[in-house]
Amino acid sequence: MGLEQYLLMRHELVLTLITLIILIAELCIKGDNSRKIRPFAIILFFIATVVGFLPLGEGSLFGGMFQTNGMILIMKNVLNIGVLIIFIQSYTWLGNEENKIKVSEFFLLMLSTLIGMDFMISSGDFLMFYIGLELATIPIASLAAYERTKTKSAEAGIKLILSSALSSGIMLYGISMLYGTTGSIYFSEVAKSLHSSNLQTLAFIFFFSGMAFKISIVPFHLWTADVYEGAPISVTSYLSVISKGAAVFIFVIMLFTVFRAMTAMWQDVLYITSVLTMTIGNLFAMRQKNLKRFLAFSSISQAGFIFLGMIGGNELGMTSVVYFMLIYIFSNLGAFGVVSAIANRTGKENRDDYDGLYLTNPKLSLLMMIALFSLAGIPPVAGFFGKFFLFTAAAKGGFYMLVLIGVLNTIISLYYYLLVVKAMFINKSETPIQYFKSDGYTRLGLIICFAGIVFTGLFSFVFEYIRVYAFGV
Repeated sequence: MGLEQYLLMRHELVLTLITLIILIAELCIKGDNSRKIRPFAIILFFIATVVGFLPLGEGSLFGGMFQTNGMILIMKNVLNIGVLIIFIQSYTWLGNEENKIKVSEFFLLMLSTLIGMDFMISSGDFLMFYIGLELATIPIASLAAYERTKTKSAEAGIKLILSSALSSGIMLYGISMLYGTTGSIYFSEVAKSLHSSNLQTLAFIFFFSGMAFKISIVPFHLWTADVYEGAPISVTSYLSVISKGAAVFIFVIMLFTVFRAMTAMWQDVLYITSVLTMTIGNLFAMRQKNLKRFLAFSSISQAGFIFLGMIGGNELGMTSVVYFMLIYIFSNLGAFGVVSAIANRTGKENRDDYDGLYLTNPKLSLLMMIALFSLAGIPPVAGFFGKFFLFTAAAKGGFYMLVLIGVLNTIISLYYYLLVVKAMFINKSETPIQYFKSDGYTRLGLIICFAGIVFTGLFSFVFEYIRVYAFGV
């Protein structure tokens, strides 16, 4: 294979190179390396994110194990944007005294898991898919237990690795059934051999169950809130948007290609789980006082809405899912960015602590409100358009009742998002969080999130760009 063919792995090769450079830099830098490694790693990853948008052709490698096309490139670029924001928002937290000796490890683990996600999205067979999945999963468990001195962080790491191992085992069992009935692990060949037999239906159910763990779909969601609460906020942000996004991307690719012949069956599965996920996620979110747990159940509910785009099984649905995930990244990271900024300065993470926040920190309050409104789907912010296209894709497939249930759940979600807004703007407190000025990196991360929410909502050509670049029409 020539250099041109290897460049099809551009994202993975660039990330691997950055990982090696950071590893060498850690060995060479003397003294307090946290001050030098942090900006160095962020600049390198910013370059990688820009390089990811350069034109690249379609093709496959290793006999079809690795493949790339316009849609896959967009999916990887969306993940890169999210990781760049997380790196910027993590700058202050990584500078804390207890984290200074582990700065390089944070970036190395983050990049390793992102490489795994990129390979997973580009997989052309179940072997490459599973290798990428495990490469993405194991470093995440280490990141969840990053704050080793805190019991909750260690507990989060253990819960994540155990639940991931269980879900991987269930998924592998389903993959083995697919191999047994089709005689191949290549996606293209498996798709040709599927005929909705009882064993293949059971295989899909096992495979779906394993993926549902990764996406936090009810009833496979029970690990989510505990892990999100125990993990550091930057890692929780990563789990809620990047890890979930990668799982959503590969799942939608498989539904529309590998399992196309079983559409009628998996539409029923998605219908039921979508309703359960939206409803149960919303009901549990109402009860949460801790904002990390609150956003955890919010992300569970959002996963239910994502299924509305998938269930139609059409081009509009796939484009809507990618567009919604881009908006979701800006919105969720905007909310997590505010929570992180306040937690790093005050250590407070509960909703009651935000009483009267607008009087002391109006800018943070306004950004939090916009991010929550976007998550709720209130016009004119971007979340409204993201959900609108998801509902449109489901309606185009004839799922009008599901759309109605989705709209009702949107109204329910508005209630608990407004509870946080009410705390910041209406509730009074004798001891509100005092005014503080965030550092430059934190402000930059929040500004990017704000700009992303506004830009992706007001300029509809973002949706058209995704559709045209991915499908060429």
